[in-house]
Amino acid sequence: MKMENSTRMAFSEMRRILRGTEAQARALMAKTGLTPSQLVLLQQLEGGVERTPSDLAARLGITQATTTVMIQRLEARGLLRRQRRSTDRRQTWLSLSEAGERALHVAPDGIQAKFAAEFEKLKDWEKLMVVASLTRVADMLDAEADAAPLIDSSLHLAPPTPPADKG
Repeated sequence: MKMENSTRMAFSEMRRILRGTEAQARALMAKTGLTPSQLVLLQQLEGGVERTPSDLAARLGITQATTTVMIQRLEARGLLRRQRRSTDRRQTWLSLSEAGERALHVAPDGIQAKFAAEFEKLKDWEKLMVVASLTRVADMLDAEADAAPLIDSSLHLAPPTPPADKG
């Protein structure tokens, strides 16, 4: 069966996007040792902001489990601090360490920043069309709902487990 030209063009454009995001992720990793997802998490704590892990998960649009793994990795590298408040010892608050601030300072502007700058130049109707088209592509690919509002092919840390056989 022969693939239609418009289908080939769509695949070509998707490959361009993937190559760009992967190249940016490699550059970020080489410069800071961070994945794009980790960088965005750290950016949520920039400027002395403190947040809870559940707040970070909600802001990033990812599961609590994914957030926990990212926090553990960043904390192990000394980029985050965990604190408990004397008023409520049950809740953990996260903030950037000095090393985390330095990592943000040296991190190159990512593909998200470039996209955001160009996206903001679009007219409102164009923005809605882009979002609708991207949503449709994600639906066509049966993309997972646990997707952060960022472009990062390294976000999914483990392959999904297959459903249990009910037969």
